[in-house]
Amino acid sequence: MKTSKISGFYKLPPSERLEKVKEFAGLTDEEAGSIASTGGIAMEQADRMIENVIGTMDVPLGIATNFLINGRDYLIPMAIEEPSVVAAASNAAKMARAKGGFQTSSTEPRMIGQIQLTGIGDPEEAKERILAKKDELLALANKQDPVLVKFGGGARDLEVRLIETMRGRMVICHIIVDCRDAMGGANAVNTMAEAIAPELEELTDGRVYLRIISNLAVHRLARAEAVFAKEAIGGPEVVEGVLEAYAFAAADPYRAATHNKGIMNGITAMVLATGNDTRAIEAGAHAYAALGGQYKPLTSYEKNEDGDLVGHIELPMAVGLIGGATAVHPVAKACVKVLGVKTAGELGEVMAAVGLAQNFAALRALATEGIQRGHMSLHARNIAVMAGAEGEEVEKVVEVLVAEKKVRVDRAKEVLKEIRGG
Repeated sequence: MKTSKISGFYKLPPSERLEKVKEFAGLTDEEAGSIASTGGIAMEQADRMIENVIGTMDVPLGIATNFLINGRDYLIPMAIEEPSVVAAASNAAKMARAKGGFQTSSTEPRMIGQIQLTGIGDPEEAKERILAKKDELLALANKQDPVLVKFGGGARDLEVRLIETMRGRMVICHIIVDCRDAMGGANAVNTMAEAIAPELEELTDGRVYLRIISNLAVHRLARAEAVFAKEAIGGPEVVEGVLEAYAFAAADPYRAATHNKGIMNGITAMVLATGNDTRAIEAGAHAYAALGGQYKPLTSYEKNEDGDLVGHIELPMAVGLIGGATAVHPVAKACVKVLGVKTAGELGEVMAAVGLAQNFAALRALATEGIQRGHMSLHARNIAVMAGAEGEEVEKVVEVLVAEKKVRVDRAKEVLKEIRGG
């Protein structure tokens, strides 16, 4: 049986780690080669993806192990430059396995297209006119993308909001579109919004300006939950420490911002690895955190009757398997194959589980040894290399820097000089 619990994975050289992943995911030699190669994308291909291309920029691609989600093992590709993130996610997932790992769920992949109507004399009457023509407007929207409709997607609902702005009252029409496995569904949603805009103008005698998708995807949520056994995480005191840390974040937006940044460390690394839109996911997550009027943590924690810690997460997850870089970038395509996900919903759920794992790992570290110990031991490697250390010198320099708690380039140069001097 395949398992994501790979003993000593972090001790292996990169080539052997890749071989393990290749075996787990059934990668071809070509797919594994695209991961191993620097960049993984040809200049010609990059030039077709964005404008004014001059090159590509590498980001380290790691694999988080130990993830058991809904009874199935996953290896998690994560593209990120920050040390300790992949290790922390793997460690948290290992602790979660004691109580069955992560349980996840998600809503239908529905996105919002906004049409802004201005200059309307009676907004309330305009709202009623629009809602009275809902069925006709949805039918017109669905004519724009028969392929999406054929695969079970399409415009599902129409909502009308009246908002007060500095330029007066506006009528905002929301078209709710099921995007299926499309990445965010921006093209389909925007096309549908543009198609019904003239009809809305005629119905209301208003003027349409913006017709655009919203990245606050409140209809496209992913959720994850895990029980962390008190024995597995360090005892009852650690449970209490995490609960205190969560209470701090729930009450204070300054702390909540850093709390949620830790969540997004894991999620954004996965979003980037799979070729999805990092900016859209970040924007949606942070907007959702502030939806109630105060910026709040995206996770919550409680203690169950056994004294174990129970963690929850809920956030918008507009990711997909069709479109964007996911469909053309060879490394992104290989990463999706490593994950083995079959739908956009499953991908979003796995990302939610990773976000919860990442957050729990950070809170546990903060509540016990402090965040710096693990982070700085890995950061020290970068400092050692910056100081000029090579080969076995790197670990020798790291050992001294961490022991002294002086992870600085100047000290690293002094240690390196001492090592080379015998």
